Amino acid sequence: MPDAGTTRPNVIVVFTDQQRWDSTGVHGNTHDLTPNFDRMARSGTHAMQAFTPQPVCGPARAAIQTGQYPTATGCFRNGIPLPQGCRTLADYFGDAGYDTGYLGKWHLADTEPVPSDQRGGYRSWLGANVMEFTSDAYRVLAFDEDDVPVMLPGYRSDALFDAAIRFVADHAVPPGSGQHRSRPFYLFCSLVEPHHQNETDSYPAPVGYEERYRDASPPPDLATLAGDGSTVHRHIGGYYGQIRRVDEGLGRLFDALRSMDLLDNTIVAFTSDHGCHFKTRNSEYKRSCHDGSTRVPMALSGPGFDGGNQIDRPVSTIDLPPTLLAAAGLDVPAEMHGRSMLPLITDPGGSAAADWPEEVFIQISESQVGRAIRTSRWKYCVTAPDVDPWAAASSDHYLETELYDLQHDPYELDNLVGLPSHREIADELRGRMLRRMVVVGEKEPVIAQPAATVPAGQRRVDASVHSATWTPGRFGHQLHND
Repeated sequence: MPDAGTTRPNVIVVFTDQQRWDSTGVHGNTHDLTPNFDRMARSGTHAMQAFTPQPVCGPARAAIQTGQYPTATGCFRNGIPLPQGCRTLADYFGDAGYDTGYLGKWHLADTEPVPSDQRGGYRSWLGANVMEFTSDAYRVLAFDEDDVPVMLPGYRSDALFDAAIRFVADHAVPPGSGQHRSRPFYLFCSLVEPHHQNETDSYPAPVGYEERYRDASPPPDLATLAGDGSTVHRHIGGYYGQIRRVDEGLGRLFDALRSMDLLDNTIVAFTSDHGCHFKTRNSEYKRSCHDGSTRVPMALSGPGFDGGNQIDRPVSTIDLPPTLLAAAGLDVPAEMHGRSMLPLITDPGGSAAADWPEEVFIQISESQVGRAIRTSRWKYCVTAPDVDPWAAASSDHYLETELYDLQHDPYELDNLVGLPSHREIADELRGRMLRRMVVVGEKEPVIAQPAATVPAGQRRVDASVHSATWTPGRFGHQLHND
């Protein structure tokens, strides 16, 4: 096994479940939910436009472990275990001499507790396959490497951060001892919060925390779409309370690293598997193409990331595995679909950054067999008609279903699909989507156009995908070329 010595950085991934990007202060949330994440984003590297490759728990987790899209691993929906032979971050870091550990929710096995051969190569283990089923807010049950059930004390996110701090402490060398660390560590800490508690359809925050945010104003998309079927007004207090407590745990983890003299040599990455739209876009919380479902917070700190950097173009959490490997000085496997984000930080004007795609590609399952691409300005989504989304990973035939101009409609309230004024835009985006589907191993499908509609006062956009004008009509104003 390679001798990692003392030069390679430690790596910690903190992975929340169902956290919207705009729950953070750096994205404009005014309720002071995430002061520690905000500090991390401002002093480290903030990915300002970060998206999941799949807005469903299991597929998103398969992607972040392997760096491959769910259709490549076969984990295109929940309930499909990660296949034997799929190499994960734990395998790559372990081969390089790292001690590897996993804490919390896994969601990539087919039984509970997770068998050792379904743990993705992680050597240290304290988790559960579907932790929201084995535990609740104040009853936290996990299983160790020997499948022994372990009750963890405290609120659930606190309990997992406590376990993360113990893992770090077990791998630390006392400052001033004269000892030297022989092996770095890689730890993946997978939280349940701010996911809902399934059996009660609630967001159980720590005692007293829901009350703090019960009257908080929801994001504009949720406020606008909050109808009879949505749960935003009932759940926003608990959801925000959970996020605040998670952020406090993140602060304690940073304090622990600081106290053990590990902060300067530890990369910490924070992100989420997908967002949450509180049943405003469909009958549950995610599984749609909209930003409320697909956009997530992402920040990194530590060696290679400190300095107040910003990545202002769309990136995906599937780009995180190659980024972490590259930052640790390890080779990025050719089979990974993601790209290292390091050139966007170290050489934003260089060729690697110039070659970065303008869009992220998103696969959608369970609610639909869907595909979406998201640029800084446009959202384009297609859906396979008459296909069982639980049985089929992909389709030979899709129909354009959604098109949004995010520059003028950031909350995705005006669907422009089928407008003749946007046909050239849709055609260009369709071409990009087809190319991305082929790159990740999908067969190139047919994407059909919907019936054309011409509403009064429609938007008129040219084919460059970079400028727009408005005609007079219901919008009440005009915009000039930008």
